[in-house]
Amino acid sequence: MGLAQAKVDVFQAIAHPSRRAILALLKDGEKPAGVLAAPFGVSFGAISQHLRVLKDAALVSERRAGRQRLYQLRPQPLEEVAAWVDDFERFFSARLDALEAHLDRKHGKKPRP
Repeated sequence: MGLAQAKVDVFQAIAHPSRRAILALLKDGEKPAGVLAAPFGVSFGAISQHLRVLKDAALVSERRAGRQRLYQLRPQPLEEVAAWVDDFERFFSARLDALEAHLDRKHGKKPRP
């Protein structure tokens, strides 16, 4: 998989809420596929497809332990996402500052220095 393809895959992989939830479950450590599937109430096949997308984006690794497949978070590709989001921090900070100023005016508070 080329670098350009990996960039698309990371953003595509985290676009789905179930895949984001799977990543959150893996923050606490390696888990078998059955444990990852339990909270979703969907078929094991559906969870397997989500796990495949996450593996293709290099966000999770898989290993076999007997009959189980164990999945582990690989957060390195998320660094690109974090860097992209950081580019917008100034925008969000400015918007929050404007909201704070508006609320201060609305409630008669003096602006902060």
